[in-house]
Amino acid sequence: MATDYDAPRKTDEEISEDSIEELKSRRNDQKSGTVDEDEVEAAESFELPGADLSHEELTVRVLPRQADEFTCASCFLVKHRSQVAHTDGDQVFCVDCY
Repeated sequence: MATDYDAPRKTDEEISEDSIEELKSRRNDQKSGTVDEDEVEAAESFELPGADLSHEELTVRVLPRQADEFTCASCFLVKHRSQVAHTDGDQVFCVDCY
């Protein structure tokens, strides 16, 4: 939004009058105090951090490390051999950690 710095500025009294008028118009607004039902339903479906997930079951198939993969000695993630940045003896580091 562009600001016209040459325009006359409002006094404190004019600013307070504007805000009072805004409040009066909001008070007359019938819909300003109502809560949207969809928002309430959406909020109930969110899982909060630390929620009890003991009844949940993961169904993920875990594969062993493949011949063209390595485990980074720093982050312990299994990565493809193209991600090798440095080898220090038997320790291998990925490009993200080195």
